[in-house]
Amino acid sequence: MANVTLTIGGREFMLACADGEEAHVTRLAQMIDEKLVQAGVVGQTEPRMLLFASLMLADELHELRQRPAVAPAAPPPAPEPEIPQVLVEELARIADHVENLADLLEQRAPNA
Repeated sequence: MANVTLTIGGREFMLACADGEEAHVTRLAQMIDEKLVQAGVVGQTEPRMLLFASLMLADELHELRQRPAVAPAAPPPAPEPEIPQVLVEELARIADHVENLADLLEQRAPNA
């Protein structure tokens, strides 16, 4: 377990958190501190600051939950693979050959 010192509303708080989570917990505390500054309640009693920060964060969460869900954008279509010109020419040659063979077979086939 790691310990982190958080400054919220001008007061310092020592908090234990999982190793590696210190930066994340510090960012969360900074968000709460910003809410208190926005509300103009920095310096009031801890319960009052906690109440204001909680209400403001709950209001934001409520607004986010009220927004209609947005479907994730579909990924752009994959680009068509480019066929080398040599292969295109070879396939055209083979197609011509197959057509010629089909013509020959039709000519030799007995009339039905």
